[in-house]
Amino acid sequence: MLATLTLRKADDAADVARLILQSHAGTRVFALHGDLGAGKTTLIKGFCEVLGVKDQTSSPTFAIVNEYHSAHGGTVYHFDLYRLRNAGELDGIGFAEYLDSGAYCFIEWPELAGDRLPPGTLELRLAMAPDGVRTIRLGA
Repeated sequence: MLATLTLRKADDAADVARLILQSHAGTRVFALHGDLGAGKTTLIKGFCEVLGVKDQTSSPTFAIVNEYHSAHGGTVYHFDLYRLRNAGELDGIGFAEYLDSGAYCFIEWPELAGDRLPPGTLELRLAMAPDGVRTIRLGA
C-alpha cells in the first residue's frame, strides 16, 4: 500500500503521525528517509506525542539512540544513524535487539542500516518543497 500525506507545518506532525499509526496499527519499525531538513525529527516528535511520550524528544545524532517512555506503558526508540561509518557499528549498540523488542522504533537515515531492517518495516520518504510543505510517501 502506498500513500502520500502532506505536512504543511510542524504543528500538524501529531495529526499526520496519528493517521500513519492508525493505518499501520501492527507496525513497530518505521524507517524515515529524507534530506537534512525534510522533517524526519519533526515527524518523530509527532509520533511520540501521539504515543503519549512526555519526555523531551530530540534527534539522537551523537547518542545514536534515544529511549522514551510512553504514558501508555511502552518504550519508544528513536535512532539517528547519520554519524555511523558502517552498518557493523549497529552490532555494538544491540540494534537487532531493539528492533525485535516489540517497541516502537523510529529510524532516521535508515539507509545506513543496510539490510538489517526487519520485514514489515514501514518506509517513509520525506521531501520538502520550496514553500516548506513536506510530502511523506509511505510504502512497505
